Amino acid sequence: MQSEPKRTPNMIDVAKLAGVSPMTVSRVMNGKAVVRGSTRKKVADAVAALNYAPNPEARTIAGLKPVRVGFLYSKPSGAYLAEFLLGLLNQASLNNVQLFVEACEQGDRTLAQAQRLIDNNLDGVILPPPLSDRADIVNLLAESGVPLVLVASGQPDSRASSIGIDEHAAAYEMTRHLIELGHHRIGFVMGHPAQTCSGLRLQGYQDALRDFGGEAAPELVVPGLFNYRSGLDAAEHLLALSERPTAIFASNDDMAAAVVAVAHRLRLDVPGDLTVTGFDDTALAMTIWPALTTVRQPTSAMAEAAVRCLVRQVQAQRSQQPSPAEQLSIAFTLVRRQSDAPPRIRPPARAF
Repeated sequence: MQSEPKRTPNMIDVAKLAGVSPMTVSRVMNGKAVVRGSTRKKVADAVAALNYAPNPEARTIAGLKPVRVGFLYSKPSGAYLAEFLLGLLNQASLNNVQLFVEACEQGDRTLAQAQRLIDNNLDGVILPPPLSDRADIVNLLAESGVPLVLVASGQPDSRASSIGIDEHAAAYEMTRHLIELGHHRIGFVMGHPAQTCSGLRLQGYQDALRDFGGEAAPELVVPGLFNYRSGLDAAEHLLALSERPTAIFASNDDMAAAVVAVAHRLRLDVPGDLTVTGFDDTALAMTIWPALTTVRQPTSAMAEAAVRCLVRQVQAQRSQQPSPAEQLSIAFTLVRRQSDAPPRIRPPARAF
């Protein structure tokens, strides 16, 4: 027996959830300044909770002005970027948002591209890592008065909203999980040194080793750049050690996938001979074999939350209401799949 399709929420549903009249919801959606700020926030929260959006004809009739949002990014991993863009596009379609996506290289031109977004009179800007950690770009955008959302930044700024997970706690939980499986010699592949989250993940790994009795050997920590190539180099180093680790925790899924590839080339069974875990839970984690145990950072949900946050701030500004920055924390999840197992117990070498 098939269930009935889920009903699309309407203005009456929004009004009920917000505790206001449908007419008040209409006034808020049309940008009327006669609605109090506290009431406007209730309606905005209800709209976000229900993913409500008026149909295009209704928007046209109401004269609802689109929200123009800029998304500036620079060299995240391909899997991370795909997840993030999916979230942006999904939420933009629900909130009458026009997206302006611009790629840039790290360097002096990035500031010029950020200035171009300001000059184009965009209503708000979203910065993912690594740009969300660049103080010069954040300063430029914040001082222009453009509402700004920083995603996964380890350097919160009171002038900008921020969205992210507890990076330290997530890495701590993964490392504890590996120790509880019986691993004590655990390799760790660091993230890009320019990103604050890399240091937080490393610190979480080190703190869990200290608290739960893992081996804190310097040779087990190797550099990475959040890309597949750096994961290959890291795996080559760790698996060439005279006493190789029984588990390797990579700071993202791209590098973890590279570790699995090197293990296969060396004829090591994953997870029988080597446990491998990642971070992010991008589509890649389910594409490779075996599927990765990883930390689920809800990248798509974070992008959606960034859009909703900007829409709230822009609507408040248009109504000449206060639009304080928001600091939002998103829950992470440790997802177990087929790439982790207790270390294999091998019989002692026989004496002849």
